[in-house]
Amino acid sequence: MSHAIGVDVGGTFTDAVLSGPDGRMSVAKCLSTHDDPTDGIVTAVTAALGRTDPSAVTRVVHATTLATNAVLERRGVRVAYVTTLGFRSAIPLGRYARVEEDRYDLRFDPPAPPVAAEDCFEVPERVNSRGEVLRPLDEAAVVRVGEEIARRGVTAVAVCLLHSYANPSHERRIAEILGPLVPTVVISSEVWPELREYERATTTIMSAYVGPVMAGYLRRLTARLAAVGITAPVHVMDSAGGVMSAELAARRAVTTIESGPAAGVLAAAATGYPDVISFDMGGTTAKTCVIRDGAPEITHEFHVGGKGSFGGRRAGTGVPVKTPAIDLAEVGAGGGSVAWVDPAGALRVGPRSAGSEPGPACYGLGGEEPTVTDANLVLGYLDPASFAGGTMPLSRDLAEKAVDRHLAGPLGVSRAEAAHAVHEIANASMGSAVHVVTVQRGIAPAGFVMIAFGGAGPMHAARVASRFGISTVVVPAYCGVGSAAGLLSGDLSTDRVLSALDADPGQVFAALAAAAARDLGVSPDSPGVSVTRSADMRFTGQAHDLTVPWTDSPTELAGRFSARYLQVYGIAQEGPTEIVGYRVRVTQA
Repeated sequence: MSHAIGVDVGGTFTDAVLSGPDGRMSVAKCLSTHDDPTDGIVTAVTAALGRTDPSAVTRVVHATTLATNAVLERRGVRVAYVTTLGFRSAIPLGRYARVEEDRYDLRFDPPAPPVAAEDCFEVPERVNSRGEVLRPLDEAAVVRVGEEIARRGVTAVAVCLLHSYANPSHERRIAEILGPLVPTVVISSEVWPELREYERATTTIMSAYVGPVMAGYLRRLTARLAAVGITAPVHVMDSAGGVMSAELAARRAVTTIESGPAAGVLAAAATGYPDVISFDMGGTTAKTCVIRDGAPEITHEFHVGGKGSFGGRRAGTGVPVKTPAIDLAEVGAGGGSVAWVDPAGALRVGPRSAGSEPGPACYGLGGEEPTVTDANLVLGYLDPASFAGGTMPLSRDLAEKAVDRHLAGPLGVSRAEAAHAVHEIANASMGSAVHVVTVQRGIAPAGFVMIAFGGAGPMHAARVASRFGISTVVVPAYCGVGSAAGLLSGDLSTDRVLSALDADPGQVFAALAAAAARDLGVSPDSPGVSVTRSADMRFTGQAHDLTVPWTDSPTELAGRFSARYLQVYGIAQEGPTEIVGYRVRVTQA
């Protein structure tokens, strides 16, 4: 009898859910082990298994923040960047907007580029936007560049040539030449062949940057699970809510950057309500997403790191990544968010988190600063004996001491007043994230159902919902491990995209579907395999595009684009349109 396991590694807790053939679930929650996340995974999985034979597990699905953390904490491998002659400065110059407090900083220093200027190289070649070769590739120059990269000890190379989406032959030849010289070579025409050179370059760089880290991690995880008797294939959730093999995740690591948050949205969508606001509050962050007609909103470009305000990311900050991702707003307000009094005497909550080490004061693991969890415990919203399924009793005395010493005393208020203020500030912060994904995008949230999950979500959901006139809040079973449960509802899938002007849609879609099917090791015509097609369209003469579901009828396709344009911009505009890109998602149920 087969079983499946979902494992979600968060900033504070690692959650595991075991689902049996009869649909019954066994869950486990333990503190995350940041030095080696596989330690926490094995602990949680072993607890969830209980007396179940590990060999009965036929599927393991994993969501991880490894790629995100590698980017934010600069823990990826050193990467060299190779591009067309004359364009090597695009990455060092970058694109950065001064937002928030940076606007007033007279000594502002922009963040370091993803690749240092001295590690950017260029080779003579040129292809135009129609894919025509204007200048042949200088292979001798490529060899010299490769030898210099190897001499410097750089172990990964990102290659992004001008207009390689239209003709990838030069990039592929560079990969062949550099392959014997450098362990990892990533080319943009394989990662994400789309228009816009800068975004395509940063996406390729990020894939080279985190790919070796992800590959090593997944090898260790597979070995650790095998050591406890689980030999089932390990699958990893991608940023858009699909699931891919560990091998594909290592090759296309950039698609896993928003892996963890995506799983929770799938759990909210699985509740069966058509119009939903998912509200996922864990130990470190809170995340919200809009689900309409049972499907979450998908964005095709997001930023990693950078500046944000109230759950939204400011354009021009951070590193742009051009892959599909569930459209989320995220704030640094979780159960472990530290409450503190600033020099001006104002109470603040977050964004710093106590994490799993030492954790909130009430954990009794050495933490002394009060957190949202401590405040909720003081207010009686938490049962100290049943926390984490009763495996981790909380100390109310330690929570009260932390609130008294760091908050109530300095502010001159009672313990209950200080704790309630922390709770309300956390609610306001999370409400701003809901505002980003609804009101700021022209969506009236009052008619939606809020699905609350995560270890702390249900304690805050009612107050957040009331701010927006949301009358229904649903707390599903196993809400504390909602993201891990959501992993089990994801199907094997992968995406492919190609920017192409004046192309034959049938040929492009067929080629993309075949390539995506090869990624999954299936045929597009196999039973249980579905192919979803969409197109990037714009009004002729415009620079930016919108993605709409594909239809072979030009009139119907134009109508879908006009409707999407009205939905996004609030303008009923008519005019000639053009297709600039094609997308497919191949899914194996």
